[in-house]
Amino acid sequence: QVQLVESGGGLVQAGGSLRLSCAASGRTFATYDMAWFRQAPGKEREFVARIYWSGRGTYYADSVKGRFTISRDNAKITMYLQMNSLVPEDTAVYYCAYRRGNTNAYDYWGQGTQVTVSS
Repeated sequence: QVQLVESGGGLVQAGGSLRLSCAASGRTFATYDMAWFRQAPGKEREFVARIYWSGRGTYYADSVKGRFTISRDNAKITMYLQMNSLVPEDTAVYYCAYRRGNTNAYDYWGQGTQVTVSS
């Protein structure tokens, strides 16, 4: 089992910044990648960004490219999401996800952290 704990959400004005963290614990000996997803009220969960645990590959949704930066700390088994130039459309619950291999679905999910951007 892998446990994921997100933190860093909150209320921010448009144009502001937040940094989310996701700490993984448990059986994390075979991490393939980790990712951030988000779900806004009344909408389906959507992909935000992911980072491979080996190498330097990162991927972003078009809606956040140039504004969000995903990073990791291998020693702490922690993933981050630096969110800049936030807009009200970024308001959502943000979830981190963990995957052991290149499969279609992520194996473990965090409980989510609320991000609210006011206009």
